[in-house]
This record gives sequence, C-alpha cells and structure tokens, in this order.
Amino acid sequence: MTESRRAILLAVLLGGMGTLHFLVPKPFDRLIPRQLPGNARTWTYASGAGELGTALLVAVPRTRRFGALLAALLFVAVFPGNVKMALDAKTTPSKVAAYARLPFQWPLVKWALRVSDRRN
Repeated sequence: MTESRRAILLAVLLGGMGTLHFLVPKPFDRLIPRQLPGNARTWTYASGAGELGTALLVAVPRTRRFGALLAALLFVAVFPGNVKMALDAKTTPSKVAAYARLPFQWPLVKWALRVSDRRN
C-alpha cells in the first residue's frame, strides 16, 4: 500500500468516527468519564470535532505529518474511554467485544506514527 493511500485511509477512518459522534452521539456519551467537568454530550461533540479536524489535517499532504501525530495522540487519549466501556459493559457479548477491541488501539497508534514519518 502506498503511503498516500495509507494516509487517506487513516483520514477516512478518523472522519467517519468523527461524523458518528454527531450522528449517533449516545454510545460515545457513555465513554466519557464522569469525573470530567460538564456534560458528556459536550465532550462527545468536542471529540468528534477533534477527529474531523485531525482527519482533515491527515488528508492534506502539507499538514499530514502534524495531523498524523495528532491522530496518534488522539488514539492514546481515547484509550481510557475504551477501557471504561469494557468495564461498564453489562452483557457477556458486549464485554467480550469491548475487551477484544482494546489491543487494536495500539496498531492504530502505530499506523498514525507511520503516516507521520517523512521517511515513508
């Protein structure tokens, strides 16, 4: 896969997830730790806007390196929310799915870092 294609796919992933934060916010609201100030929906919309902005930065070659670094940080930052989702899961299938999802966060970080690497 070419580096440009890898970057565009990352931008599409980020853009799709960011869009879902606005179209279907309720599942994302449940990921927001209660300790954060304000209401969960505000954090859901803010994180969705962050994903959309990061997607745009990754999609544009001139800002791709910076955007990909932000994407890597974003993937690390949302990990606690994914852990919270796993801990809060009520049914066995949702617990299995949530815990199975956790290890996939690290390949996303690696993918973003690879896109940010100018040597590739």
